[in-house]
Amino acid sequence: MGAVKIILSATPQHGHLVPLLPLGRALRDRGNEVAVLTSAALRSAIEPEGLRLLPAGPSMDALLAERKARTGTGPAGRPTPESVAELFAGVRIDLTADEALAVAREFQPDLVVREICDYAGPIVAAARDVPMGTLALGPAMPPPIRAALDSTARSRFTARGLSAPPSTWHLDPCPPSLQADGWQRPDGWQPLRPEPHRGPGVPAPAPLRSSARRRVLVTFGTFFNAPAVIAPLLRELVTLDIDVVVTLGLLADPGQFGIDHPRISFVPFTPLADLLRGIDAIVTHGGAGTTLAALSRGIPLVITPQGADQFIQAERVAAAGAGIALLPGDATPLAVTAAMHALLSGASISRAAAAIAQEIASMPDAVEVAAILDKGHGVSRHQIHSREG
Repeated sequence: MGAVKIILSATPQHGHLVPLLPLGRALRDRGNEVAVLTSAALRSAIEPEGLRLLPAGPSMDALLAERKARTGTGPAGRPTPESVAELFAGVRIDLTADEALAVAREFQPDLVVREICDYAGPIVAAARDVPMGTLALGPAMPPPIRAALDSTARSRFTARGLSAPPSTWHLDPCPPSLQADGWQRPDGWQPLRPEPHRGPGVPAPAPLRSSARRRVLVTFGTFFNAPAVIAPLLRELVTLDIDVVVTLGLLADPGQFGIDHPRISFVPFTPLADLLRGIDAIVTHGGAGTTLAALSRGIPLVITPQGADQFIQAERVAAAGAGIALLPGDATPLAVTAAMHALLSGASISRAAAAIAQEIASMPDAVEVAAILDKGHGVSRHQIHSREG
């Protein structure tokens, strides 16, 4: 009997790929053959994990450029349902589907697990007639965005003579307390404990110095980490009596920020599992992975959303009392610093974050969910062929 072949499929951006990796490791460790379907631009994030890359489609920069050419829409600001659908279910399918189907034909998967914004995986699952799981990234998408995505994807599936496949499992890393009022569990709902990213990377940063000062992490991910946005925040934050750790994302030169201060430390791309050690609070754009990772450790946040789904995370964290949200126009350096001062001076926000950490800790982890997927996806085509042979 051969190994079960599983494709993990992700939009070509670190924030979409990384949440799939704990499940990928767990499925691999159960003896399955696991491959990741995404752009070759993410090769350096996949192959060190011991997972196979199935390269398909262009990089995220190319996808964004094509959407801008079609719609005039850029990545910053609050997205509209139409702009979201055109990027993930329009441009992505148009520029990725043919390559995805070709590499999947060679790999012959028995199961596809895609992150919720990915539509290359569903094309493969439909064409190969295999079951599919969907991994949510954060709180549920607003219904208008979900409807726009499904409508745009449906037209692309129909053009290829396919029907959009249902998800047998809806893998959900978001604790229910962060969901919007009126949220209902979708069909196939399966909670999955979110984990701070760990894995190959540079060593964890050493403490800046032995001191009684609080330690604040400033991280805007790998895409929204523009020095022009972050540098003014840093200059104001260090007026507080805190030490500040700043992630560079994929940037190479701290000099791009134009600030040199003894209480500011810049670190290159480092797994969040390492970065979060010893951190008391976070200033962030509110990416789903960063937000859930922080709350899994009970760390409160000041969120200044820049684009994409970050507005959803900001609103839900503020509603749960686990952080402070400052929307564009309000998120001046002075306002962010005042929010951080309020967060560090009071106890209520930290208590709310700690309560969410307890809720997350009670969720099944990737090892448990991998066992559920292995047991529940049925007799695989590979097993059938082995018996027939």
